[in-house]
Amino acid sequence: MYRFSNTVIGFLNLLTLLASIPIIGTGLWIARSSRTCENFLQTPLLVIGFVVLVISLAGFIGACFHVACALWVYLVVMLLVIASLIGFTIFGFGVTSKGGGVEVPSRVYKEYHIEDYSPWLRNRIHDPRYWNTIRSCILGSNNCANLASWTPLDYMQRDMSPIQSGCCKPPTACTYNMETLVNQDTDCYKWNNAPNLLCYECDSCKAGVLEEMRRNWHKLSVLTVVMVVFLIGIYSIGCCAFRNTRRAETDYPYGQNRMTKIRPRWDYHWWRWFHDRKEQLY
Repeated sequence: MYRFSNTVIGFLNLLTLLASIPIIGTGLWIARSSRTCENFLQTPLLVIGFVVLVISLAGFIGACFHVACALWVYLVVMLLVIASLIGFTIFGFGVTSKGGGVEVPSRVYKEYHIEDYSPWLRNRIHDPRYWNTIRSCILGSNNCANLASWTPLDYMQRDMSPIQSGCCKPPTACTYNMETLVNQDTDCYKWNNAPNLLCYECDSCKAGVLEEMRRNWHKLSVLTVVMVVFLIGIYSIGCCAFRNTRRAETDYPYGQNRMTKIRPRWDYHWWRWFHDRKEQLY
């Protein structure tokens, strides 16, 4: 029974190794997706995924082959990963707690305002280095091209994604006649019918991108919460496996009666074979 925790930790690390694949896949999907055009989460996701992958391998080797130093490194890194995931989740819920869009009268879609989102997200989206990359991504996608064939009735009855609502049309409240051309939203003056301009420089477009990111981050937060609970359980079992591995490396792993081991370590028989051959030669 004393090796039961080693077996469990080895099996669970195999599951953790498999669980790291969706995290890495999500990071790659965000990097390549032409719909979200958003890469804020790409780097942290890939880092977390690869770290979980590596430490799962270390834990599997340490538990199944009784390598105490590998298990010790595994437990230390696992503790750091759990703390990082908790911090990342709390931060994610904090910066994405605002937003969500507002209803438009007589419309199915919503519209989004940049001031409704957290200051950290606004500062990131206003940075030209990030926005130029995102803008190029939106231009290369089919988000606005899909709306080119819409009729006025379609705008009344059909829904839009946040990016389509913010980047592909002017705000619904805008009116373009000489009598009401003043005292309107600043985005109304940034709108242009040219396919490569549209409302890509509007604050509503940036807000639409932030809304896409907020939704993706909420989905990611659910995944990280599940991962944290799972990793805490694995860490607890790993502590037991580390203690058993340390005992297995000694001659007297149990009790105070100093009984010899009944089940030797995995390399015992190879060592005995090599020792016997050496005695025969000399």
